[in-house]
Amino acid sequence: MRRLFGTKLTIAMLLLVLVFAVGVFGFRFISDYSWVDAIYMTVITVATVGFGEVHPMSVADKLFTSVLILSSIVIVGYAVSVITEYLLSKNNLGNFKEKRALHKIHKMKNHVIVCGFGRNGKQAAEKLKDYNEPFIIIEKDSEIVDRFSEDDFLFVLGNANEDAILIEAGIKRASTLICALPSDADNLFIVLSARQINPDLKIISRATEETSYRKMKLAGADNVILPDKIGGDHMASLVVVPDMIEFLDNLSISGDDDSINVEQVSFENVCPSGEAKTILELDIRKKTGCSVIGYKSPEGEYLVNPEPTLRVEKNSKLILIGRPNQIEALKKFYNV
Repeated sequence: MRRLFGTKLTIAMLLLVLVFAVGVFGFRFISDYSWVDAIYMTVITVATVGFGEVHPMSVADKLFTSVLILSSIVIVGYAVSVITEYLLSKNNLGNFKEKRALHKIHKMKNHVIVCGFGRNGKQAAEKLKDYNEPFIIIEKDSEIVDRFSEDDFLFVLGNANEDAILIEAGIKRASTLICALPSDADNLFIVLSARQINPDLKIISRATEETSYRKMKLAGADNVILPDKIGGDHMASLVVVPDMIEFLDNLSISGDDDSINVEQVSFENVCPSGEAKTILELDIRKKTGCSVIGYKSPEGEYLVNPEPTLRVEKNSKLILIGRPNQIEALKKFYNV
């Protein structure tokens, strides 16, 4: 379709140029007008504005002008219809949006790629949007892309199973890949492909069957999420320890600043000088009101409720909890 529009538009423009050239040269050599007068006569003739001629016309001039008027009416009418159809065509508007999206994608670095915009993919995208994390969604259903592309979501239309689509989404420059397709086989294939293309990529995959967990890990996934298992555990926990689960459910880690209760802070934020310090020396609670409830070591190990004497090392992270106003104070104090 796009090629057809391009061909028709090219023909229309060539015809306009041709009729204009014929008119200029005809008035210049048949009617013996100057070049300026020839251009002027051609413009008012082709445009059919009804202005008077520059000089009285001979019989040859009148015949030439009549032919030029009749041919220009047909050619200009055809050109206007083609140009209008081209500009207003849905296909062309879609191509314009696609080019604009690709321009943004080519400039993105350290972004997140979400494969699939189903239930889990949409939830992941909404959460990333709350955190102002740059992300791109790969979705093969064009209707879904058209429906949600206006909601500040950046889409790449295509099948995430194809390496070319992953590369188009900037997987070589991305920091994280989220595989949220409903099929474990599709997610496994994407994990394998992504790990080959970008060995440093962090990969998080969804899995339906517990038997797929180990396969995803062997394929190169850093984290594998079983939504059904998490849901079942959560419901059982509401029976066994309901008050604790409801308390945890009320903790917010994203959204508006007046609702967040948990935040993570990197070593670079709390120790801008680069010198390792203990949690006691940092005295974060006194400065912001937030309490340290977790520590992630440089090796990736987690420690719950760390001791005040624990030394915060380079490439580590602290997990803190507090009321929304305390979290806001934390962000301002450490430029999180």
